[in-house]
Amino acid sequence: MTSSPGRMDGRAARWAGQRERRRREFVAAALRAIAQHGPEVSTEQIAEEAGVARTRVYKYFADGADLQIAIAARVGELITAELAPVWTPRGTPMQMIEAGVEAHTRWLADNENLYRYLTMHSLSGQDAIADVKTTIATNLTGLFDHYLRLFGLDARLAEPIAFGVVGLVESAAARWLANPSGLTRDELAALLTRWVWRLLDDMMRAGGVELDPHRPLPGAQV
Repeated sequence: MTSSPGRMDGRAARWAGQRERRRREFVAAALRAIAQHGPEVSTEQIAEEAGVARTRVYKYFADGADLQIAIAARVGELITAELAPVWTPRGTPMQMIEAGVEAHTRWLADNENLYRYLTMHSLSGQDAIADVKTTIATNLTGLFDHYLRLFGLDARLAEPIAFGVVGLVESAAARWLANPSGLTRDELAALLTRWVWRLLDDMMRAGGVELDPHRPLPGAQV
C-alpha cells in the first residue's frame, strides 16, 4: 500500500516545522552557552546546554558555519527588537538618537561574550558582524528615506548616511568595549549621540533644511 501525495506533503510539512523549531532551540541554547562559556564556546558545550549529544546538533545544521549563520541571524533579530524605539519615530531628533545609541551600547555591554563570538567568526570568514550591521542599517535606511522625502530632500542619501551612522556607532562602541580608556558607557553614549546628530544636521543643512534637535519631528509620537 502506497502513501498518497497529500499524506507525503503533510509529513514533509511537519518535518520542516519540527526542524525549524529544533534549530531555534539549538540557537537559543548556543546563546546561553556563549554567555556562560565565552566566545570560544565549543559545539560540545552548546550541545550540553541543549541537553543532547554533539552529533545531534548536526542533524539540524549542515556544519559549524551553518550554526554560526543561524546565531548571527538571531542576534540581528534581537538587536533590531532592542532598537525598536528608533524604527518608530518618537519625540525629538535628539531623543530618537539618544534612544538608539543607548539601546545599542547597552546591548553590547550586556552581551559582550556574544559580540566577541560574532567578531571571532567574522575574522574566520563568516562575517556575522557585517550581517548584523546590515540588518540595523537597512531598518535605519527606511526611517531616513521617509524623512528625506518628507522634507523634499534627495532620498538617495538615505542608505549611505544610514550605513555611515551604524558604522560610526558600532565601531566606536566595539573599540570602547575592548579598551574603555576611562570612558563610562554613559559618556560614550553622550559623545556618539552628539556626533550622530552633527552628521544628520550637516546632511539636512546641505539641502537647505534646519532642524531644531529639541523639537518633535513631523508625525513623530510625543
